[in-house]
Amino acid sequence: MRVILAPMEGVMDPLMRQVFTEINNYDLCVTEFVRVVEQRLPEKVFRRLCPELDQGGKTLAGTPVRVQLLGQHPQWMAENAAIAAELGSPGIDLNFGCPAKSVNRSNGGAVMLKTPEQIHQVVSQVRAAVPAHLPVTAKVRLGWDSGDRAMEIADAAASGGAAELVIHARTKEDGYRAERIDWPAIAPIAKALTIPVIANGEIWNRADALACQQQSGCEDIMLGRGALAVPNLANVVRGTESAYSWSQVAALMADYAEREIGGEKSIYFPNRVKQWLRYILMQYPQAEPFFVELRVLRCVDAIVELLKREQERAFELEQRGEPVF
Repeated sequence: MRVILAPMEGVMDPLMRQVFTEINNYDLCVTEFVRVVEQRLPEKVFRRLCPELDQGGKTLAGTPVRVQLLGQHPQWMAENAAIAAELGSPGIDLNFGCPAKSVNRSNGGAVMLKTPEQIHQVVSQVRAAVPAHLPVTAKVRLGWDSGDRAMEIADAAASGGAAELVIHARTKEDGYRAERIDWPAIAPIAKALTIPVIANGEIWNRADALACQQQSGCEDIMLGRGALAVPNLANVVRGTESAYSWSQVAALMADYAEREIGGEKSIYFPNRVKQWLRYILMQYPQAEPFFVELRVLRCVDAIVELLKREQERAFELEQRGEPVF
């Protein structure tokens, strides 16, 4: 089984990739998308979103990081893919699944699911522009408002030269509604294509991962929101670790805070840590009292101090065998 960390826009930035690859055995990370319009982007854009380019295309923990591009113009996607490859990205990933309205309004992301031929053209021209030894991969959903064209969409990417395909097992209109996940819809695609297909969506624990593999026919999986909710989820689904306790999660968040406030994005720290904690609450209800206290804070120092106190409190309770509430 390969386990890949999803390119969650606005969430999985370079620091988060570093934190998560230090504690998990991920096979690959994919960056937040580089938005391609009708121009060649300067190198600084790629280096800002993927500083791992200056580290041999890997996190400090040694996990490869693939640059992801989002756009609809085959020529410009190809030219920018060539730049990313020259800078050292160990492959190029293409985003045809982002459901954000702001992206779809400008004909990028999931809106391209309506035009499989355009997907084919983008993949084909990017493949031609990137050195043959580097993989070109793609991420799609089952469709825009139904899965009727799922096979056509997948074939468009594969016939264009994609080396592998990630399929998020929902349509764009499904959003992220849990009840709409459809792993079995991936199975005929995985069987028909000659390239690896990777299943994505609604994997929160090892049981989910095994069910997803069985129903989708895919050996490999990509983790998204579940990876944020259970920080060591990659190792959990591999069966090598149990999910972190709340005290371990609190300690990890405290460590993250120390790194974030020392960086150039420290101004965004209060919002970022609250955003992450909302995902954690999905799997750690015992964090609710802490979140209630934290969400009203805006001062960085106050948030860091609260994180340290919660880390110590949770650890002491666990050491005494008492419930952490």
